[in-house]
Amino acid sequence: MFAVIETGGKQYRVAPGETVAVETLAGEAGTAVEFDRVIAVGKDDGTLITGAEASSARVRGEIQKHGRGDKVIVFKFKRKKQYKRTIGHRQNFTEVKISGIVL
Repeated sequence: MFAVIETGGKQYRVAPGETVAVETLAGEAGTAVEFDRVIAVGKDDGTLITGAEASSARVRGEIQKHGRGDKVIVFKFKRKKQYKRTIGHRQNFTEVKISGIVL
């Protein structure tokens, strides 16, 4: 069984037992979290539930840790103008272990 959830403006395909890194969530490590914006649920028999039926489903998980992603270098350059600018960015994330999908 799997589910497609939306959190932080992004969509993730999750299954029970998986660990997924999502946008930062409030709460300490070990706190239970529930995702209520479920877009689709795939059952073991191959059927796919979407729409109003899937919106009543819930995905439960537990926050494992908070962290920061790898550094991304942003380099801006304009030729013949002596303009160069380099900055770096590290995105915050929360690692969530999915415990179950409730229909």
